Order: sequence, then structure tokens, then C-alpha cells
Amino acid sequence: MNYELVDLNEKTVIGLTAQTSNSDENMPYIIGKLWQDFFQNGIFSSIENKVGPTTLGIYSDYENKEKGSYQVTVGCEVSSVGTLQNDVIVKHIPKGRYAKFTVQGHMQQAIAAFWQELWTMDLDRAFTCDFEEYLNNDIENALVHIYIALK
Repeated sequence: MNYELVDLNEKTVIGLTAQTSNSDENMPYIIGKLWQDFFQNGIFSSIENKVGPTTLGIYSDYENKEKGSYQVTVGCEVSSVGTLQNDVIVKHIPKGRYAKFTVQGHMQQAIAAFWQELWTMDLDRAFTCDFEEYLNNDIENALVHIYIALK
């Protein structure tokens, strides 16, 4: 899988978060429900000071790399924190070096295939904060940038 190395500044994100793990049989449901709640409960439309139209899926607070629990957050990058609704949190994507991948295809299938392949790669991962940046809302032909934090 091809990627480019990028250095990112810290990003501030507002969204919803939950705890899960790759071994949790409910993981797909937990993540799917976050996305559903984010859009159907008006969270996306209520976020003030969005930097752009993209939505982020963030993986952070890894307990034991990809083998333990982690937090998953669905949100939007903001220029400043405005009024927060109930259950909405502020998350910071740390400044640092990331491997940036571009994934295109059926949203769920392409993203799942990406993560399966990533786990077999020899990347010097930091396991601080990885994130997906959804550039469109086309489920059949999604365009997503995925950033993996490096040491």
C-alpha cells in the first residue's frame, strides 16, 4: 500500500466518542451507532466553527496497540470550540508525523480492507491517534484519507 509522509499541526475536533476494541464482537455496531447518532441526532449540523465539510473518524487512547481497547470518535475539525451539546466532546489530534493513505471504493468495504492490510504492514506506528478523513458522502465510491501516527 502506498502512502506519503506528512507533518500535521494539532487539530481540534468536536464529536461523539465511545470505547471499543478490535476483539469486541459489538465493535462494528458501536462504531456504526456513533456515525448514525452523529448525523441523525443533529450533532453534525450543530457543530459551530467547522474548518470544512469533512467528517473525521478518530482512533485514540490505545490500551495495547491494536490488541487492546481504544476510543473511537466521530466528529468535525473546528477552528475554535463553540457551544457544546450534551454528550459532545472535544478531542485533539496531536501534532506529528503521519503516514497518509488514500482509499477509494465502497465506504465500509474499502475501509475494512484498508485496516486489515495495515495490520500486516511494518510501520513504526505511534498508536497515539489515527484518523480517517471522509472527503465525500458517496457510500459506493467514497474518497477517504487515512492518517496513521508514526513515531
